[in-house]
Amino acid sequence: MQELHDAPLAPLTTFRLGGPATRLVTATTDAEVIAAVREADDSGTPLLLIGGGSNLVIGDKGFAGTALLIATKGFALDGTRLELAAGEVWTDAVARTVEAGLAGVECLAGIPGSAGATPIQNVGAYGQEVSTTITEVVAYDRVTRETVTIPNAECAFSYRHSRFKADPERFVVLRVRFELEDAGGLSGPLRYAETARALGVEPGDRVPVEKARETVLKLRSGKGMVLDPEDHDTWSAGSFFTNPILTEEEFAAFHARVRERLGEGVEPPAYPAGQGHTKTSAAWLIDKAGFTKGYGSGPARISGKHTLALTNRGGATTEDLLALAREVVAGVREAFGITLVNEPVTVGVSL
Repeated sequence: MQELHDAPLAPLTTFRLGGPATRLVTATTDAEVIAAVREADDSGTPLLLIGGGSNLVIGDKGFAGTALLIATKGFALDGTRLELAAGEVWTDAVARTVEAGLAGVECLAGIPGSAGATPIQNVGAYGQEVSTTITEVVAYDRVTRETVTIPNAECAFSYRHSRFKADPERFVVLRVRFELEDAGGLSGPLRYAETARALGVEPGDRVPVEKARETVLKLRSGKGMVLDPEDHDTWSAGSFFTNPILTEEEFAAFHARVRERLGEGVEPPAYPAGQGHTKTSAAWLIDKAGFTKGYGSGPARISGKHTLALTNRGGATTEDLLALAREVVAGVREAFGITLVNEPVTVGVSL
């Protein structure tokens, strides 16, 4: 294992923000990951797990403890069964499944981060979620101090959530197993209207799997959601806020606020989200509350391509970012009575 002290963490995050860690350990095997976790637990040292760094907001003071960079490698494809080591680059793994002609994760192309993070967040985009293809997760259980295999049914997957996210101090993901689909080189049924429109087909149709991936990458790039070191619009954590899910009563109150603020003829986005619940669009809320693309005058601003992305324009601090996030949250709450929730994990700071 590689070990550094007073190690900068900002270069390990897509925001390029955050202070140093007291100690940074890089693990390249499952055994090294487990050994580093056990050492921290045995000594009572705070532990921060880092994968691709695409879902982290680290405070300017850094992290007083051990930061563990999970850099394990492993891509094993057996028919339609796929096993990924936690440190595998997710978007590269997606590309390899598409090259093999398999469907199931092609619409998750271009999402930054590591494979091990996907079950934690139940990563999803453009009509797909990893929860529909994950069969089991291999993890180190910090309570029982054993390696465990957790089947899909016990992962408690829901919208951008899982048992791993609900109890972040317990499990360290080591490997993720998937069951993909061999549809003769075709994608899964397209479930996202924007993707179908871009492909000139109807929702529910299938297209060549590579064409689906290429289309999603173009859509994401147009929104600044594909990492590009030269493009500050991609110096972000992707979507900074989750889409609110409202009860019937909450949605009725929200609808009334929309009519009051924007006029009788305006209908907010509304999508079924389980019995008695409706999901609306965080991007729509942010925009209609007055925070348009490119909003801000400092080093942290809303992306010029997508209102859901808060970005570091270069030279920003984490406090600059949080000040912008708090302004957006307060503005949306005042306008529509909805409190947005941040999607990235915060370390040493909070909204």
